Amino acid sequence: MTDTQPNPPNELTPEARAIIARARKSFMVTMGLLLVGFLAIGGALIYRSANTGGGGAGAGAEYVIASLKIPPGAEVVSAVAADGKVTLTYKSGLMTSVRIFDGKTGEMIREIPVVSE
Repeated sequence: MTDTQPNPPNELTPEARAIIARARKSFMVTMGLLLVGFLAIGGALIYRSANTGGGGAGAGAEYVIASLKIPPGAEVVSAVAADGKVTLTYKSGLMTSVRIFDGKTGEMIREIPVVSE
């Protein structure tokens, strides 16, 4: 059998080299942007984990109370700790009340009965 097609050349044409060079540059730019993005995300994670203002080890330092007093038989509806105070909503029988406690001393600051209109 005879081979009618000539063997393909081993050398690339100048146009093919230019296209490959452009593809390499595009790939390098894309990989550079990806690397910069990963570094930015890593830096943000490290910054947030080092910043103890919002949720680190010292976040609960203003709350040292061991217990809160509510009437016997009362059912706790919700409890929220914010700004150094603990707000406790409870239901005792048909009456619902809100008590606000100091987070350091545990002293009740105020009791607010919840009434319907």
